[in-house]
Amino acid sequence: MRTEIVERPPILRSINPATGELIGEFKNMGEEEVKEAVQKAKKAQKDWEKIPIKERAKWILKLKEHIRKNIEDIADVISKEKGVSRFEALISDVFPILDLADFYAKNTEKILKREKVKIGVWNLMGRESYIEYFPYGVIGIISPWNFPFSIPMGQIIIALMAGNTCVLKPSEFTPKTGVLIKELFKDVGFPDGLCEVVTGDGLTGSYLVKSGVDKIFFTGSTQTGKIIMKTAAEYLVPVVMELGGKDPMIVFDDVDIDITTDAAIFGAFFNTGQVCASVERLYVHKKIYEEFKKAIVEKTKKLRVGFSSSEPWGCDIGAVISEKQLMKIKEHIEEAKEKGAEVIGGEIKDLFVKPAVILNVDHSFKVVREETFGPVLPIMPFETEDEAIELANDSEYGLTASVWTKDLKRAKRIAEKLQYATVMINDNLITHAIPQVPWGGVKNSGIGRTHGKEGLLEMVQVRHVHTNKLGQKMRAPWWYPFSKEKYEFSIALTNLLHAPSLKEKIQGFLTIAKNLPKISKQKLNE
Repeated sequence: MRTEIVERPPILRSINPATGELIGEFKNMGEEEVKEAVQKAKKAQKDWEKIPIKERAKWILKLKEHIRKNIEDIADVISKEKGVSRFEALISDVFPILDLADFYAKNTEKILKREKVKIGVWNLMGRESYIEYFPYGVIGIISPWNFPFSIPMGQIIIALMAGNTCVLKPSEFTPKTGVLIKELFKDVGFPDGLCEVVTGDGLTGSYLVKSGVDKIFFTGSTQTGKIIMKTAAEYLVPVVMELGGKDPMIVFDDVDIDITTDAAIFGAFFNTGQVCASVERLYVHKKIYEEFKKAIVEKTKKLRVGFSSSEPWGCDIGAVISEKQLMKIKEHIEEAKEKGAEVIGGEIKDLFVKPAVILNVDHSFKVVREETFGPVLPIMPFETEDEAIELANDSEYGLTASVWTKDLKRAKRIAEKLQYATVMINDNLITHAIPQVPWGGVKNSGIGRTHGKEGLLEMVQVRHVHTNKLGQKMRAPWWYPFSKEKYEFSIALTNLLHAPSLKEKIQGFLTIAKNLPKISKQKLNE
């Protein structure tokens, strides 16, 4: 995100990174256009909030069915804008939204129902409390290019179910997918203004943060997230941040090597490795390290790199999104070579990178410490549980981790010691697609959560309603005027409630009984 630039192009050109084909041209929106979109969303939110949750759910289920019927066309747009296979776009970017829509349509009312709260001694004094939830208003969503449909669409659905409206700023690399999202809402017949889209570069994103939105959801790099947080802090706009990762996969010596190597390859290279939850560090038990790395290398060589618009399953590894991202990948590979690592693969042609397996590395290498966000997999051996835990936790990031073993007790024991927001046992990568559980990170991987009950609660504010049922019948013993009797009452009440001995409690009760009639008659106008 930039706060000032010398010359800003008026148009964004969306280009298929795999073919160079022009996908479309989109306006690079300015500050006034962003403010206009936010005001439109604010106006729509006032009416949308009044609609019962059950009725909102009906709208979301209509949207779900429209997406299902058009799933291949949607996946095709994503595929071409990202330069990946249509199969990959379908299973990772569109399919998960159907389950998410179901979950929130069926569970939002239950999660957000009014909740009576037990308030201890205050209940005995004629008080009662409950909490209820109400929407923020307008949610600003700044979404990434790696999953340009599932991430923003999921957040929009959750926001709408909670009674908010949204303004989406899609990545400058995938503006067509962002515009498509708005079109889907229009196709279903949603009221105007519920989902506004502002296309543009990073400056457009900064305008959105300053535009009067009531909360920001950002998904992207840790560096950009910090800049957004700084801007949001100036306006006291709360934020949810889903940021970078350097996710470890720990493999013990009792695994099925054939299955687990397949899992590692998928976890590392899916979506061309451009996933915040990609396996970016692989730790293998020393006893099976040689056999395991050999299998990884041989299988990785069989992956098909390229792009096919005619055959959705024709290629396994698509293009890197941009030249800038390619340079980061190249930097990590080259530094590893210079420091003596063995690099198998990693050849670059245009924006395609052959998946690279990197051996003989340690935690001094950039490819082990920094987020690569590309098809690169460093593999390192370990000997003990404690060593594996220490290596896995030796990172500024804390998004996801995985433990692979047939011994589930051991896996769960290790999971408790890993400093990650999600730990998977004999699985990897896919938990963002599970809407029933929270998604987010610790350390430099983020703040707040999306998905699950926790993600829905990020979309609402909490109101506490407190009632004094005796408030029109008697004065509180701590009101003015202060007096000796009220002072003695407060000491007695303290002993009645909190003294350890029965004798002190009884004495406190007797003092209260003696002073209460006098206190009830003490008034300011006397």
